[in-house]
Amino acid sequence: MDIKELIKKAIEVREKAYAPYSNFRVGAAVLTKNDKIYTGCNIESASYTPTICAERTAISKAISEGDKDFKAIAIVGSSDYTFPCGVCRQVIREFGKDIIVIVANSEDDYKTFSLEELLPHSFGPEDLD
Repeated sequence: MDIKELIKKAIEVREKAYAPYSNFRVGAAVLTKNDKIYTGCNIESASYTPTICAERTAISKAISEGDKDFKAIAIVGSSDYTFPCGVCRQVIREFGKDIIVIVANSEDDYKTFSLEELLPHSFGPEDLD
């Protein structure tokens, strides 16, 4: 996996964010197990509740194209190391415990985490069996 390429895609899509209220732009790039990359940015709404995060946008794009096996997701925000919110962590978890989460400021300044580190003792599809 080329982490720098994944971060680069997240940085590029961050510029497309629709964030007229907070001016907090976030880009995300999700890498599938077949090495395809899907990107997403945050999309705000004046009523805030319907706002969708970059991570969920990228994952939704992948799912709508039939991809649901993910290796990693890179997140780049408007501040130092933007981490996924709780809802996004749970959505990432839906597709596997082994997904690597990369938070970055640039292609050379990033940190990687296991999903277990960010969402310990998580609940997933296998808990419904």
